[in-house]
Amino acid sequence: MQQYTPPFVQLLIYGMLLSNVPIDMNAIENLLPMVQIALSVLLIGAILLQQRGAGLGGAFGGGDMDQTYNKRRGAEKVLFDATIILALLFALSAAAGFLI
Repeated sequence: MQQYTPPFVQLLIYGMLLSNVPIDMNAIENLLPMVQIALSVLLIGAILLQQRGAGLGGAFGGGDMDQTYNKRRGAEKVLFDATIILALLFALSAAAGFLI
């Protein structure tokens, strides 16, 4: 007996692969947790590599009051953008886990 897959998930998978070849959903179900673990490890690493100066102490009156606003440039901007992309990919993989 085949497991039911919503039509929009099938269209998404078919559209991504640009083919009408049926996809083995068991393979995707087995691969998805490994993808989520890899994304979570990368996301944790990207978050830990962020600049340490933006602590919670400033919200409660502590911290450095003479800090100025610094624009992200170079590697810091790339890391910030990569963190956002990893977070979105992780959220999409978690949503895909519910749908499949």
